[in-house]
Amino acid sequence: MELSFLGAIALTLRAAVYSVVPIPFVVDLVMTFVGIAILLGIISMAAIVFTYAERKICAFIQVRIGPNRVGGRFGLLQPIADMLKLMSKEDIMPAGADKVVWALSPALLFVPAALVYAFFPFDAGAVLADVNVGVFLLFAVSGQAVLPFLMGGYASNNKYSFIGGMRIVGQMLSYEAPLLFSLLGVVMLTGSLRLDDIVQMQANSSWFIFMQPLAFIIFLIAAVAETNRTPFDLVEGESEIIAGPFTEYSGMRWALFFLAEYANLLTAAILATTFFLGGYSGPSFLPGFVWFGLKAVLMVLLIMWFRWTFPRTRVDQILTFGWKVLVPLSILNVFLTGIGMYLVGIV
Repeated sequence: MELSFLGAIALTLRAAVYSVVPIPFVVDLVMTFVGIAILLGIISMAAIVFTYAERKICAFIQVRIGPNRVGGRFGLLQPIADMLKLMSKEDIMPAGADKVVWALSPALLFVPAALVYAFFPFDAGAVLADVNVGVFLLFAVSGQAVLPFLMGGYASNNKYSFIGGMRIVGQMLSYEAPLLFSLLGVVMLTGSLRLDDIVQMQANSSWFIFMQPLAFIIFLIAAVAETNRTPFDLVEGESEIIAGPFTEYSGMRWALFFLAEYANLLTAAILATTFFLGGYSGPSFLPGFVWFGLKAVLMVLLIMWFRWTFPRTRVDQILTFGWKVLVPLSILNVFLTGIGMYLVGIV
């Protein structure tokens, strides 16, 4: 495989570290920490940019101007002002809260939201954890995100928070199944659980969005539900349960919940890019990581558009739609994929 721009940078950095400390274990450890630091920086910057973009998209759809005070007529510094405001807010812990669990919940929520990025191939050879069972590990890590919501809702000693925590458990369990089944067809066509193999398969043939259109639609709906965004934002339905599990949080603890939401939004977009849009593959006049970023941003904008287009649905409607519509359709897609592979002689 031809070495990518990011891969060349990684090899150069590894060689520089090895020249200083010629111990393979130490070199791997340093490269891991550098990769984690870069990923955290990208996630933080993406959250800042996406908050501004979402406000502008909302304003456009609602025929408003949006942020236009802080940082000039376009309000470019509004996210920075919001961050400074959150940093200056008082951190209040409810009197009847379970202090340890309540304090751990925001931090634990951000860990799986950030850790999943270690498995994505952003370019040829540019992946932090290139493992043969990347798909399994990806969903094993991302599946842990439901626990901190429940912890925060329970530990807050607030009925609204607890109801929000229970809602997200039911919602995420309901939509995890169709999400996994929608990607199973892609794995069947690729014959591998390695994410880079999935991208290479699309680079050598065609994007899976054309070969698996039903799977893409199911994935998109389930991914929006997994990120708790409208029309599936029952966890923090203001008119019913205020802010759900976030009700008793303020300041930087609330900011971690907020940051995790946009990290999960970006994760959903990157999943769609990797499994259905060819990942980093694209015409050679741009580097692979640029194509990857453009596709991911396009998916983020699409999901944001959903938020300001569809109304919020009821709890029973969401659960019924997940179990009675998406799950059967996703299983049907797996069977159709298997039949198609048999007819064309792949199996």
